[in-house]
Amino acid sequence: MLQSVTGGNLQTVLVAGASRGVGREIARLLQPNFTVIALLRSDAAVTELEALGIETTIGDAMNPEQLEAAFANRQIDAVISTIGGLPAEGKRADFEGNRNLVDAAVKAGVKKFVLVTSIGSGESVVALPPRALEALGAVLKEKEKAEQHLIESGLTYTIVRPGGLKSEPPTGTGFLTEDPKISGSIHRADVAELVCRCLISDRADGKILSALDRNQLFTPTEITEFTP
Repeated sequence: MLQSVTGGNLQTVLVAGASRGVGREIARLLQPNFTVIALLRSDAAVTELEALGIETTIGDAMNPEQLEAAFANRQIDAVISTIGGLPAEGKRADFEGNRNLVDAAVKAGVKKFVLVTSIGSGESVVALPPRALEALGAVLKEKEKAEQHLIESGLTYTIVRPGGLKSEPPTGTGFLTEDPKISGSIHRADVAELVCRCLISDRADGKILSALDRNQLFTPTEITEFTP
């Protein structure tokens, strides 16, 4: 399990999507050793996050002006984004919100950007069965567009694609692989740990990695693991 994470020249990390899920777990894991700023669309989670020692700033990723304000007067070294889903106005944040966040990070001179998407995006589309692709195809295309925008941005990046997510305690058996053909499930807390390891690893720079649990693969297969 993650005992200590320190990031060298990465001292301040902005986490987008920290109100819940993987983003919340990432912020919690980083907080002891980094200045963590949670970018929140509303103030609903402010009290809980600040009680954990996490700074907060309000800004909607769908609004570029709000993002620029969130970055203003701060030295943000790295950004981690787990945002997605359907905002109230019906536009998906999976591409548009992440695109705006990448653009704001470029303007702010951020050193590294870690984007959390999903297995089924990009070349990992081959890992999902037809029924899953039928259900998730639209959102996966949006996530793929976000990945491509990040890759083309010039930022140092890592893309992490988790398998099916479960909200259960960490197992400690999560792993990363560059093999896009493997599918399975993983607990959100284990994804968070793997993302934190990628944040501080130069070996993870420029990598697109699938995140899975060794004991929750859909089909038993030989695994070539990637160690950040």
